[in-house]
Amino acid sequence: MPGLIFLASTPSMPHDATPQRRAVVLLSGGLDSTVTAAVAKQEGCELFLLTIAYRQRHAVEIEQAKQVAAAFGVRNHLIVDVDLRALGGSALTGALAVPKDRHEQERAQGIPVTYVPARNLIFLSLAAAHAEVVGASAIYFGANVLDYSGYPDCRPEFIRAFEQAVAVGTKSGVEGARLEVRAPLLTLSKAEIIQLGMKLQAPLRLTHSCYDPIGSVACGRCDSCVIRRQGFAQAGVEDPVAYAVR
Repeated sequence: MPGLIFLASTPSMPHDATPQRRAVVLLSGGLDSTVTAAVAKQEGCELFLLTIAYRQRHAVEIEQAKQVAAAFGVRNHLIVDVDLRALGGSALTGALAVPKDRHEQERAQGIPVTYVPARNLIFLSLAAAHAEVVGASAIYFGANVLDYSGYPDCRPEFIRAFEQAVAVGTKSGVEGARLEVRAPLLTLSKAEIIQLGMKLQAPLRLTHSCYDPIGSVACGRCDSCVIRRQGFAQAGVEDPVAYAVR
């Protein structure tokens, strides 16, 4: 069983208040998930943030997720501990080297070693369980098919298939409560995601995207860093985070 590390208390609601639609947001502490949380907030949802500490190489993102949650003023932030390092099979959960300084053509060839086996399936399953417990009708997560086209669990057909599985495999689904999986950044470029985040006043300065940080500082050379830096350049905005290599 995953270990529950932290769950803040749920604020009480005034008697005359209209209940908000509840949504579980998968928050990694990265750029995309932070902008996704901002979208869910802008769409009027009551946010239940869910962060998975899966013993990833870049575990510094967990601390950033806490800071992002605080910046949003969200008290419902659950951190679940899942040991995916025990399974391995990825540069993010094992000894494989994280690719560096790769060009776009290289990144587009095949599924990269930074793919974590079934990660989004596992994360969405935990999000669905959390949603069932708190009565949320939606899950928001920051999947993107343009920047991470090599990841099979970031595709629309995967999302729809997962929705169907939840509909037939959970108590709430069988009783007719539909759980929607929303991926609002799915077809946006990184520059468009950054521009959206700025429009929604998401705390981009607190986000961490690097797969192979040096301490808490982004390496500046892994695929995620390269894509992020290119996105900020294309958006015409200065990246607020520090890099070991400029």
